[in-house]
Amino acid sequence: MSQRVAVPASDLSPQALTGLLDEFASRDGTDYGLREMTLAEKRDSLQKQLDNGELVLIVDVDLEQWDLVPAEHAPQWLKADNSHG
Repeated sequence: MSQRVAVPASDLSPQALTGLLDEFASRDGTDYGLREMTLAEKRDSLQKQLDNGELVLIVDVDLEQWDLVPAEHAPQWLKADNSHG
């Protein structure tokens, strides 16, 4: 099993955070509602959600992968992969 940890966005450099948010916002399947949004608008929206605690940055230490998940789902993400057995 791999280990997942929550990483505060404030632990990242501004450049790293911008890159992460841009990559996430441009993923296939991301839906931002009825109207098209620019990449900057998507990034700003994600940043606000991180700042407000609505999203959590989860890093899979072993697989070296990351994702942004809704805060209410973060405990399940962290618990599921940290249980060895």
